[in-house]
Amino acid sequence: MNILLVGAGPMAVAYAKVLAAENQAFEVVGRGDVSARTFTEATGHPVTTGGLKARAADGAAALPSAAIVATGIEDIAEAALLLLSRGVKRILVEKPAGLDATEIRSVAAAARESGAEVFVAYNRRFYASTQRAREILAEDGGATSFHFEFTEWSSTIEKLSKAPRVKEAWLLANSTHVIDLAFFLGGEPKSLQALTSGKGALAWHPRASVFAGAGVAAAGALFTYKADWGAPGRWSVELMTRRRRLVLKPLEELHIQKHGSLALEPETLAGDDAKSFKPGLRAQVLAFLGGRDPRLLSIEDHLKRTETCYRSIAEPASVPRSSEMLA
Repeated sequence: MNILLVGAGPMAVAYAKVLAAENQAFEVVGRGDVSARTFTEATGHPVTTGGLKARAADGAAALPSAAIVATGIEDIAEAALLLLSRGVKRILVEKPAGLDATEIRSVAAAARESGAEVFVAYNRRFYASTQRAREILAEDGGATSFHFEFTEWSSTIEKLSKAPRVKEAWLLANSTHVIDLAFFLGGEPKSLQALTSGKGALAWHPRASVFAGAGVAAAGALFTYKADWGAPGRWSVELMTRRRRLVLKPLEELHIQKHGSLALEPETLAGDDAKSFKPGLRAQVLAFLGGRDPRLLSIEDHLKRTETCYRSIAEPASVPRSSEMLA
């Protein structure tokens, strides 16, 4: 199988390193000469410039049957739709597959109509820490409760050279890395009560700066979350079982607290290749190349989560305060 890698930025470089290490044939298409030169200097692999539209134009060579979309966030949905319209049947798109529910819905609909498989790349599902946490949760009978925090570093984000509409959609565009991981481990949300405050506190995200909420997962585990984008903090996920507390903070690491102890003990992680590749990326690419894998998130499931859970967390005033996710 040949792979079409769309994009020539830093994320595409990370994918290229994995594909090359796996001796996987791939073609790269990018837009500008500057990014193409930077990509080739980093990977040794050539880039076809001119953009995806030119590469997919009538009369051009046939596209590969599989693709990885690693463009800028504002271009992901358009690239995925173009690939689907040209008959590509298996696509891995970088999160969040679109800047809003409308874009994501259009990709899901196009995939459904063309009979293609589209997956959304949440690489933290493939961390060694995540895999070990899943094993422990299975041993202990699942989570009884869990908590997650997705505080963002506002002072860093406001300086980023990103389009305003990308920053305005930051919860979907970036914070869902944490939210997706929490529900992947603790269980899909069945109901959710969401609150926000801090309207106008951040120039780059005027709708809200503080988020808090609670709910019930499908298997009955209670969950809570919070984030304060105007205060110090970091991403984290904590899961409680009948036997242990699992702490992913940072998400690449796993610490365990046992009954009767105050100590958080680091868990040894097997098969962690984070020093060679972007964490989780090699396992994610292998899952995509290998076929079915429960860690791969389908565009349909991502759409459902976006229209209910993510929308409720980001804009609770625009939906019922208590939302039934799986009704």
